[in-house]
Amino acid sequence: MGEDVDSRFIRKLEELAGHYQILMDRMADSSVAADPTKSLKISREMGRLKRLVEPFEGFRTVQDQLADARALSADPAQDAELRELASEEIPPLEEEYERRLESLKETLVTSEDVAVSSVLLEIRAGTGGEEAALFARDLYEMYLRYCEKKRFKVEVLDQQGSDMGGLKEATLSVKGEGVYLHLGYEGGGHRVQRVPETEAQGRIHTSAATVAILPEPEEINLDINWDTQVKEFVSRAGGPGGQNVNKVSSAIRLEHLETGITVSMRDEKSQHKNRAKARRVLLTRLYEHHHRAQQQARDAQRRIMIGSGDRSQRIRTYNFPQNRCTDHRIGLSLHYLDRIMQGDLDELLAALQTYDKEQRLKNL
Repeated sequence: MGEDVDSRFIRKLEELAGHYQILMDRMADSSVAADPTKSLKISREMGRLKRLVEPFEGFRTVQDQLADARALSADPAQDAELRELASEEIPPLEEEYERRLESLKETLVTSEDVAVSSVLLEIRAGTGGEEAALFARDLYEMYLRYCEKKRFKVEVLDQQGSDMGGLKEATLSVKGEGVYLHLGYEGGGHRVQRVPETEAQGRIHTSAATVAILPEPEEINLDINWDTQVKEFVSRAGGPGGQNVNKVSSAIRLEHLETGITVSMRDEKSQHKNRAKARRVLLTRLYEHHHRAQQQARDAQRRIMIGSGDRSQRIRTYNFPQNRCTDHRIGLSLHYLDRIMQGDLDELLAALQTYDKEQRLKNL
């Protein structure tokens, strides 16, 4: 990073430290302290900023020590022995300065993502018929294995199977510290190239599945009248191939009348449980719908689509004959697709994180 970028970055941190002080002063105001809604909102913002402000104070201490050591070592009026001691202090201080600066950059550009500890992960089979459904199942299993390695908590909210054991669609809730930082890169179109199980002549086919990642807010302050604003449809739950998995009308489909957003839930045998899950997913989608402009403004700082749930963008190709996985956003190809499908996503996601961090720092 050049001096100019570092200078802009440090100015940005100084602005945030100033804003943190303003929030501290507001919290001391008796009128704010008497209003639980205001004080909770301010304390949450302070908690988010504190992760930056506290290490920035330590950085400034090192910055001052380095400036003092450089000034002392270059001052001809000082005692020669004192100047030599100051010169010896400079290299370790420079190293500490760089280490703290890089750590602050990492914290600043990932602070919003780190704060998201729950996401909805949606997988849908795209073009390619039964082979696309089998690929969607493979992605589903890949993410389950990755989440298990990261010790994320996974709750399967809904899944709809296909005739040959694939998945037409699946919705998962994934919770864990920094889960969005890890999975937020997965939203978009995923393409597979391989010889399908249904292909008798050994020809390679291309099919697709789509993934969306929706941050699940801790609180969704949307006032919804479930009786008048949402239409509910009840039917029997169908299994793979259309057979009824139970004879009770337990499958739920909700339609938000104003936006046209629909959610179907059929995974549970209990109508009550399916309704509760469907409402939870609908609330998250409505939240994302209402905050899309804010989300787009945030994503405008990024040069790659991350966490936008844009299904139309092809982000990755899984080529089985070549054992290759290519991420088109950063032009990275890894030749151990077999391991990636077993949930070994660390190198791939680390490269995306590094690229994302560099782009966001350029746009500060």
